[in-house]
Amino acid sequence: MMNQYLGNSYLFGSNAPFVEELYEAYLENPAAVPDQWRDYFDSLQNLPGAGRDVAHAPVIASFAQAAKQSRASGAATGVADKRQVGVLQIINAYRFLGNRWAQIDPLKRQERPAIAELEPSHYGFTEADLSAPFNIGSFQFQQNPQATLREILEALRQTYCGSIGAEYMYISDIAQKRWIQARLEPIRSTPGFDVTTKKRVLERLTAAETLEKYLHTKYVGQKRFSLEGGDSAIVAMDNFINTAGKLGVQEIVIGMAHRGRLNVLVNTLGKSPATLFSEFEGKHADDLSAGDVKYHNGFSSDVTTPGGPVHLSLAFNPSHLEIVNPVVLGSVYARQKRRNDTEMSQVMPILIHGDAAVAGQGINQEILNFSQTRGYGVGGAIHLVVNNQIGFTTSDPRDARSSMYCTDIFKMADAPVFHVNGDDPEAVALACQIAVEFRQTFKKDVVIDLLCFRKLGHNEQDEPMVTQPLMYKKIAQHPGTRKLYADKLVGQGVCTGGEPDQIIADYRAHLDRGELLYNPALAGHNRKFAVDWTPFIGHEYTDESNTSVPLNELKRLAKRLTDLPEGFTLHSRVANIVEARKAMGDGNQPLDWGMGENLAYATLLAEGYGVRISGQDVGRGTFFHRHAVFHDQNRERWDAGSYIPLQHVQDGQAPFQLFDSVLSEAGVLGFDYGYATTEPNQLTVWEAQFGDFGNGAQVVIDQFISSGEAKWGRKCGITMLLPHGYEGQGPEHSSARLERYMQLCAEDNWQVCVPSTPAQIFHLLRRQQKRPFRKPLVVMTPKSLLRHKDAVSTLEELANGQFQTVISEVDPLDAKKVKRIVLCSGKIYYELLAERRAKGLKDIAIVRIEQLYPFPEAAFDAEINKYPNAKEVVWCQEEPRNQGSWYWFVSRQHLAKCLRKDQTLHLICRPASASPAVGYYAKHNVQQKAVIEGALGALNQDSAPAK
Repeated sequence: MMNQYLGNSYLFGSNAPFVEELYEAYLENPAAVPDQWRDYFDSLQNLPGAGRDVAHAPVIASFAQAAKQSRASGAATGVADKRQVGVLQIINAYRFLGNRWAQIDPLKRQERPAIAELEPSHYGFTEADLSAPFNIGSFQFQQNPQATLREILEALRQTYCGSIGAEYMYISDIAQKRWIQARLEPIRSTPGFDVTTKKRVLERLTAAETLEKYLHTKYVGQKRFSLEGGDSAIVAMDNFINTAGKLGVQEIVIGMAHRGRLNVLVNTLGKSPATLFSEFEGKHADDLSAGDVKYHNGFSSDVTTPGGPVHLSLAFNPSHLEIVNPVVLGSVYARQKRRNDTEMSQVMPILIHGDAAVAGQGINQEILNFSQTRGYGVGGAIHLVVNNQIGFTTSDPRDARSSMYCTDIFKMADAPVFHVNGDDPEAVALACQIAVEFRQTFKKDVVIDLLCFRKLGHNEQDEPMVTQPLMYKKIAQHPGTRKLYADKLVGQGVCTGGEPDQIIADYRAHLDRGELLYNPALAGHNRKFAVDWTPFIGHEYTDESNTSVPLNELKRLAKRLTDLPEGFTLHSRVANIVEARKAMGDGNQPLDWGMGENLAYATLLAEGYGVRISGQDVGRGTFFHRHAVFHDQNRERWDAGSYIPLQHVQDGQAPFQLFDSVLSEAGVLGFDYGYATTEPNQLTVWEAQFGDFGNGAQVVIDQFISSGEAKWGRKCGITMLLPHGYEGQGPEHSSARLERYMQLCAEDNWQVCVPSTPAQIFHLLRRQQKRPFRKPLVVMTPKSLLRHKDAVSTLEELANGQFQTVISEVDPLDAKKVKRIVLCSGKIYYELLAERRAKGLKDIAIVRIEQLYPFPEAAFDAEINKYPNAKEVVWCQEEPRNQGSWYWFVSRQHLAKCLRKDQTLHLICRPASASPAVGYYAKHNVQQKAVIEGALGALNQDSAPAK
């Protein structure tokens, strides 16, 4: 009963946000609230421990207590002046709900909804009250604290129901809400631009529209994904960039899909129209094996702004909508690190979305979720939603989404949203300026929802009238944003009657010459923080480098990895690991996988190569092996008591970053790919919690990592660590889906390796960074081998060795007596070796292929020829027949073409399966035993020679 009463109380329950607003108004100006409220708030100053600015929690608690006592005491609940309170409630309502009445749809398709809270009558006001004066509270539309109700309503509707509909009252930080109010309310959300600025807006609109019409007639029927109807997007970009430059931004990285991309390339980044025309005519560079369509290509340039030159980079983008967003953020993060931009004010991302995609693609939830985290936050992105109110053929709001606005997802990040009518380009310019200022002030995401339309179909060959007859009747009658604005400026006397048409004629004349009337790009500008990629060009994948490290240096670094701050208390299990690592560093104990991996990072850091490791649980390691972060068991604060030895390798070392990521794959891997494509001088590692978790990032793997160089020439050295191995943990925790990576192998696009010893992972990671080229590295990493007694290495193997693409037989067999060669990769090697030793077999050699791609043909051929009497060659794998690397080997003939004529190739594996592995541990054991025995026993029909 009491809970119900509190929920319905005027002082509490659903009215709490209003009361808090009232209290905030009191804090700023006590005279701005009714006398009874002021007296009540004054009494709160006497609360125990309360200062002048009372914390919100005690205030709300006191409201609840007052509500409990109100009936018993018969006292009034602070509403003596209900009319004044009603005015403050109206102000609050318009701040919350005014966007619902905003004039933001250029097609005017929807009727204005009935919202009682925006009507004065809802609060008991009549026509007679309109001329009565009231205190305006925190409403900042004028200096005078008093205004009539009519004046207040007029100002509220101009501010919140005009061409800009602001959504921000859900933001938890009062200061951010007050900042937005201070920017909108004094000017009533109405820009006051001078003549020069207005003419600039008209020129940008003209450039946007004229380019589209020019292409439409010059290249009839060719796809370009026109921006027509959303022309104000070019005005938006112009204001984003110029405002950012004025506020100290020096680099902007842009991500967008295909809609309007050609327009942004030409009119924002200054790409030569002549170059664009050549692409329409089928001309292309010959240095890419695949290339991509013109509306996926990236570009970079330097443009002039009021604050100086700003470098613009438009990221290459596949057709998978929104997936470029984390890539852009990773690139921004790398640039900020390079500049030591700790305030995140010099490099800014702009992400351009479509309305259907921004709400429909889950990658946006992922990037918003990590937007304020330590390893992935970039100080907020500017989001521009080109909201043409249709997704391909879907425009019915009953089908488009479940939320009111397509931008509602941004509320999870407390990001303000400014819905703007694309037919009011001045409002667009104002909103974009405010957005950049907000981002630079609060380092948070901010959204411009540009309401517009799509003049043509999804592409230029599509007929939209088939599915949207009503919408496209309205669009057919629309004169275009440029025409509306030009007529407005002529009416204001800003332009002469013929001036707008003359701008069109001048622009077209320049296009005829393959030029721009206004080219924002600067020629020959030298950037201080540009990265030189030329050292990584023109090398072969076979080019090696020295990955050995002097023994004394390894011992020195091992000591640094096991040193602890004074008084630091480790967990007993971790303390045992550290003690073991000390013995490993002294050469008294063989190295395990965790020590080999940590030494690889330490040596790179000491040599000047930065390292970034990212993914779920990477600090400790999913399987308790890495322990790159130590945790003091006696810590007294949640945000203290951690120590990262790799950040203390030596004075002046390269930077080491390690971040346990949020529980996302696509977003985080996309981010790290963007980082790696921007920073070639650091080793960038992404680790999956289990290898098959990479499934969740398949789009990033397919569209960027495996094919980015062939499509766009984008070099990238990202390393993916994918735990893989069959230990009976079931279908989802066994296989990293090796077959998928093998299927994508072509044109030396990346490396796929299965290292089986600590020395191998040590040299492999070092090779990845020290070789003179950048290719992605996919590594099938172990699980049970992390602590296997035989999967160990010596310090000498790190000091003197190198990564071996093929590892020879380790036992002293007589090569002439070997009748069978068993080839394998990964964990199964140790099971084969143990079984062979147990049975005392001396005529079977076991050879490990540690680099599956590019296939090490020369090393493999040399290994096969060591055994002149071996007639049987067996490929043995844990994976089912239709998975793993077998089909790839067969299709490429890598194994078969190296065999002698007297040799036959056999396959031993699990039967073909729809599932990667069985879920029953007993069945797993039966299958595993059959594979081991099949590889070492008599070959039967099931392992018939592969044809």
